[in-house]
Amino acid sequence: MIAVIGDIHGCFYTLTTLVKKIREKYKEIPLYCVGDLVDRGNFSFEVVEFVIKENIKFTPGNHDYMFYYFIKHPQSDLGKAWIYNGSEKTILSYEDRGEEVQRHLDLIIDSPLYFDLEDCFISHAGISRYYKSKLAKHPLSEFERLHNLIYAEINSQHGVLWNRDTLLDLGKLQIVGHTRQRDVMLVKSNNAAYLDTSAFTGNKLSAVIVEESKIIDLLTVPTSLKDIE
Repeated sequence: MIAVIGDIHGCFYTLTTLVKKIREKYKEIPLYCVGDLVDRGNFSFEVVEFVIKENIKFTPGNHDYMFYYFIKHPQSDLGKAWIYNGSEKTILSYEDRGEEVQRHLDLIIDSPLYFDLEDCFISHAGISRYYKSKLAKHPLSEFERLHNLIYAEINSQHGVLWNRDTLLDLGKLQIVGHTRQRDVMLVKSNNAAYLDTSAFTGNKLSAVIVEESKIIDLLTVPTSLKDIE
């Protein structure tokens, strides 16, 4: 059994409230996140520090990668794109925190693009049905092929950072963020759950409790105005 949290986007106070709610009900349950820790909300630095402190494992999102590439490889396409994707609040959050920036960037680039767990498969934007012909009939049965494709297609519009296609049925619950929803959405036809409930726009932050490829509980908290005003 694990808990998986949706896109956080700098909403620190909202995140701490949700984690407290999870811990009160499920004690020592492992925590995961589908990425997009930074940008748009007011407290990107604080979010990443809290993720480290609470040992929340995460798959980096496109915003996390744009942040990394802007600092490390500013002339890259990902680096250039960051300026137009909600970077202003992140820049303010990390002002005068040079050492922490480097430590957080190392964490982002060293974190895996997916988790294939007993209970589910987690990535930021998911495995697109676009890749169906390039994968085995049961994609997780030939895992090296899937792994290589995920990393080879990292900058593709169909890859796990950017994909908004219909997701491929992996044979177990696939949990993603990236594509905003009003509420957590479970698509039974391809066994996919979407967790990005748009915390940074003032809606809510959501988490699911997952066991053996099934969502057994849903926990949400409304966005704290401190995070976005």
